[in-house]
Amino acid sequence: MTQAPAPTADTVRRLVRSLLKQGGDDTAGPEVRPVTEGRAYTWWVGARHVLRLAPDREASALRRRELRLRDLVRPHVPVAVPTSVAHGDWAPGLACTLDTKVPGGTADEHDVSAVGEADLAGLLQGLRAVPARQTEPLGVPRTAPRSLEALRRMAVHAAERLAAADEFDAARLHQLTPPGAAQLAAQPGTAVLTHHGLTGEHVVVSADGRVRGILDWTRAALGDPAEDIAGLAVAVGSPAAVRAATLAGYGARPCLRGLWLARCDTVIRLAGHVEGRAPGDLLLLRTQLRRAWEPILLERLSDFKEDEPEP
Repeated sequence: MTQAPAPTADTVRRLVRSLLKQGGDDTAGPEVRPVTEGRAYTWWVGARHVLRLAPDREASALRRRELRLRDLVRPHVPVAVPTSVAHGDWAPGLACTLDTKVPGGTADEHDVSAVGEADLAGLLQGLRAVPARQTEPLGVPRTAPRSLEALRRMAVHAAERLAAADEFDAARLHQLTPPGAAQLAAQPGTAVLTHHGLTGEHVVVSADGRVRGILDWTRAALGDPAEDIAGLAVAVGSPAAVRAATLAGYGARPCLRGLWLARCDTVIRLAGHVEGRAPGDLLLLRTQLRRAWEPILLERLSDFKEDEPEP
């Protein structure tokens, strides 16, 4: 889908004044600057706001849905969800939202403390509490659980290629056998609202390790809760993710499923980048793989009760 031309600082300043119903010349108003060099459609506005611009019509639909979804989720979770102070179109048919900045750094910058793990547990509990009947009218899609066995097979081949590049010990994937992958298949009737895009940059963490907010709800879906456990394993490390999920009431099956989704995903993504087939930051991809492969006590258990109740 064709993207609109990247906005300039003057474009952003005019847009902010329009959204806030302010006049003035092109140089008036707060300082504006791109959040990062590679993200031309996300801008800091002064010290307290962030402007997010949809680059195409598909992203616009997701941004508009996100506005309604954030209002639905906010009362259920103990961490901040961005609040829009103004929204509209920045180009014909292309949505934008001016949000309040959630104070703090990211999970890529700060480690999550034990209290922060409790914050994450509250996030997972809150998402599970959001009624599905309230999300569906917003257009939140249902997603089928991924096949862990299919993902395992892909990861095994990727691990062999990483081993040849001296990036990974392929034998580590032998811990997940085909019977083990089958045992960790998603159970029927366990779909919940998931953020479905939890990464280090989307988890706002303060210097003291508290989780202060969760950003970017555009990929939210009704689906497998193990996907969010997997996202947290990549964002904050497997031990913290599994402890948070356990505190949220999830049993061994979804925790281990999330762990192995994260491990397979990170192996596949790193292999794709090393081979030049996928974009990304090599250092970050290596860090994400290391986090996902941190050992946890739970994985040393050879089995668990098949009738274990799920939340």
